[in-house]
Amino acid sequence: MQNSSMRYFPVWDAAAIEQTLREWDAAQPGSGVLALIPESDRVWVPALQDLCAQWHMPFGGGIFPSIIAEGGFRTAGLWLLRLGPSPYLALYPDLPHDPAGAAAMADTIALDLEPRLAKDRSEATLLLIFDALVPNIATLLDELYLRLANRVHYAGTNAGSESFRPMPCLIRDGTLAGNGVLVALLERHRGMIAEHGYRIPELSLLATSTDGNRIAQIDWRPAFEVYRELVRDQYGVAIDRDNFYRYSVRFPFGIVRANHQALVRIPVALDDAGALFCIGEVPPDSLLTLLEAPQVDSTHTVEALLRGLDQLNGESSGDALLLFYCAGRRQYLGIDSATAEVADITRRSGARFLAGATSLGEIGGTTLHGYPLFHNGALVAARW
Repeated sequence: MQNSSMRYFPVWDAAAIEQTLREWDAAQPGSGVLALIPESDRVWVPALQDLCAQWHMPFGGGIFPSIIAEGGFRTAGLWLLRLGPSPYLALYPDLPHDPAGAAAMADTIALDLEPRLAKDRSEATLLLIFDALVPNIATLLDELYLRLANRVHYAGTNAGSESFRPMPCLIRDGTLAGNGVLVALLERHRGMIAEHGYRIPELSLLATSTDGNRIAQIDWRPAFEVYRELVRDQYGVAIDRDNFYRYSVRFPFGIVRANHQALVRIPVALDDAGALFCIGEVPPDSLLTLLEAPQVDSTHTVEALLRGLDQLNGESSGDALLLFYCAGRRQYLGIDSATAEVADITRRSGARFLAGATSLGEIGGTTLHGYPLFHNGALVAARW
C-alpha cells in the first residue's frame, strides 16, 4: 500500500523515484520534495538533485545517521516526503557562532520568511533542520522567537554524522552544505511534539564556566573530572577517555528549569583540558543534574507524545506520521528496545505510515504555540 505524501525507497531506483515525482507533480503541480537520507547512501544526493531539477520541483533535505522505515532503523535507502505547492525552502550555510552574528542571522531568516507568513494567521510550522555541529542552536531559536513569536510553531531536528565529524549534511536544490540550517515552512500545519521521558534526580550542580556547547567547569572544577566522579559514585561505572561516548549517551546532563523539567544535553566529546562538548548549548550558571538513561520511562514517553499530538490535531488515527528519534537514545536503549518504542508509537497512534530518521538533537515543544526548546535524547513527531 502506497501513501500519497511519503515514499520509501529501500535501494536507489531512478525510474521508481522519477515515477513518484511525476505522480506528485500531476496530482499537485508545483509540489516540493523533502528527503531524509542515511549517511551511508549520501552518494545518491547529486542524482536526486538532478531528478528534482528536471521536474522543476523545489527540493530540500538532510543526511542523518540512519532513517526509520518498515518498522526499523535503516542505513540504506531514502524517504521522499511531498511538500505543498510552491513550498518555502531556504538554506543558510556557514552560520555565525557569536551572539551578534546569531541575532543578525535571525533577522535575515525572519525577513526572508515574512512575505510567506499568512496574513489570515492560519497555522504554520517552521521546520528547521540544523547541522548538529552548529554550537549555538538554542541561541538562534531564542533569537527567532523574539522576531516571530507565536506566528509559527517551531519544530525540527539535527542532521549529520554520529561520528560528530564535520560533513555537508543539508540539501537545497543543487547545494549540499554544512554548518547551517535548512528552513521549511509547512503551511496549514499545527506543529510537532517532543518528549524524552527522563526522571529528574534531586542532586544538582552548577555549571560555573561554559561557552556555547562547551562546559569547562562544574562547581569550579574541570567538567570531565566532576562528570566522571558523578557517574562512578552514583552508578558505579568507570568512565575514561577511551570509553567516553559509549557511556556518555547513557548518562547525559539535564539542565534543570524553573518548572523542574529538564532539557537533556548529551556530552559527545571532551578536550585535553577536561572540558565537555554537548549537542546544544549550556548557559552559564545552569543547574545541572546527572540523568540515567535506563530510568527513561518509555511507556510514559510514548503516551505523552501521542497525547500531545492529539491535543494539536485532534484524534486522527490512520494519518501518516513523521518521527525523529535521537541517535543517542537508540544507542543507550539498544536497538531492540528502540525498535519496540517505534513500533509502540506506530500501533498506538494508528498511523498507517511512519517515516523518519535518527537525529542528533531535537526541536519541539510540549504545548500549543510553545516556546521552541532544543532537546537531546528525545522523540519529536508530527502528523504529516
